[in-house]
Amino acid sequence: MVNVNTLTQFTKSIFLSIGFPESDAELAATILVNADLRGVDSHGVARLPGYVRLYDHGRLNPTPAVRIVHETPSTAVLDGDRGVGLVVGPQAMQVAIEKARVAGTGWVAVRNSNHFGIAGHHAMLALEHDMIGIAMTNAAPLVAPTFSLDKLLGTNPIAVAVPARNEPPFVADFATTAVAYGKLEIAQRKNQPVPTGWAQDADGQPTTDAHAVKNGGGLLPLGSDREHGSHKGYALGAIVDIFTGVLSGANYGPWVPPFATAGFMSAQAGVGEGTGHFFGAMRVDAFRPADDFKQHMDQWIGAFRNARAVEGKKVLIPGDPEREMEAVRRSEGIPLIPPVVQSLQELGARFGVTYNH
Repeated sequence: MVNVNTLTQFTKSIFLSIGFPESDAELAATILVNADLRGVDSHGVARLPGYVRLYDHGRLNPTPAVRIVHETPSTAVLDGDRGVGLVVGPQAMQVAIEKARVAGTGWVAVRNSNHFGIAGHHAMLALEHDMIGIAMTNAAPLVAPTFSLDKLLGTNPIAVAVPARNEPPFVADFATTAVAYGKLEIAQRKNQPVPTGWAQDADGQPTTDAHAVKNGGGLLPLGSDREHGSHKGYALGAIVDIFTGVLSGANYGPWVPPFATAGFMSAQAGVGEGTGHFFGAMRVDAFRPADDFKQHMDQWIGAFRNARAVEGKKVLIPGDPEREMEAVRRSEGIPLIPPVVQSLQELGARFGVTYNH
């Protein structure tokens, strides 16, 4: 187990080593470690070497000049100047929140960015303002649409955070695929097969090979196959791609550049600029009094939480597993598998930063 503060300081030191300003390094490190705290290990510090490789390849600007390139009272397009999405994303979400203060809702599309970590973190920034937060991003083409042999979409996650009064907030944060690619990376490190329904091989057949995507196969949309609704997951992923890529002026579909951890892929000439994101902030009192809304959200959550459940199970509210995991890991520390520890040790050795595990 690794202490949260120790891991955050180490991660911050690596970002500082590649030229991040102090505040940006702190923010990026905090978001990465928060992913581990919430049990989303595929998007936590295991990704740190990938961000460094983006920097090594000249695709990540450690000191971006993020700027608004177009706006209306309730909308904006931001250019991330090749900054890391861990830093660009919160800035864009803040613009959405400020616009929502004035117009009731705020919508911000982002181009020329990079991987932004867990979508839920950005959506949750709206909660303290009595706003509903929405965050989504496109990603490198690892996903084969229903009936396709070609990979045309990313895992393209969606997050929605909704405030409540006494109950914890509703926080839905999910990929539009059967599983995030990071879960395959974890299986690869452990030399384990993956469940049927996560991926297809190069011939479009179901497979349990964790390396299938590297070998010509693809991740499957949410639903896995047509009989189980994969066309719906495909549609959700396409919606995210259009909102984040086509609307913003970023790359989209098969042209989205790969995150550096996908070493079997190479960036190609694009049709836009970098990776795209999309953020929304909706002021609750633009629709009804915030206190009334939050009281009814408590009632909504209570009804679902108290639903009769199958034996040995309980009905969860989106955000429950992550919140419970965070409480445990803040107290007991964060578990890291040996390959991740080794990669962090190698980064530490490169930059002269001591890694304490």
